[in-house]
Amino acid sequence: MNDTSENKSKLSLQQYLEKIAQKTDDSFGKQYRGFFADNKGSAELAMLASPTKDEVRQLKIAVAIMTEDEKNNADKLTDDQIRRIAQDAKIDVGVFAIFINGYALYCKKAK
Repeated sequence: MNDTSENKSKLSLQQYLEKIAQKTDDSFGKQYRGFFADNKGSAELAMLASPTKDEVRQLKIAVAIMTEDEKNNADKLTDDQIRRIAQDAKIDVGVFAIFINGYALYCKKAK
């Protein structure tokens, strides 16, 4: 597969956000999220199965302030870049980090 066809099959960061937002407050997602909840952070990526309205709101703010380069290379952002973007957006760093990590995993699978 060449680079052009790989890029067509991979969702952009904005498209990934829209896909996640479709699951906002989904009852099955809430059940799934609750099933993996613990005090060790094991349910982190489960947040993406059913984000709350507030989490989606925060993610939309963060993605909106990102540069095109940051959006195009979101799967390669460093921890410092993720922290800076979240702080600039005045959102929860953890929520944004989980979203970016989920996107990076998605990108890895899409290759």
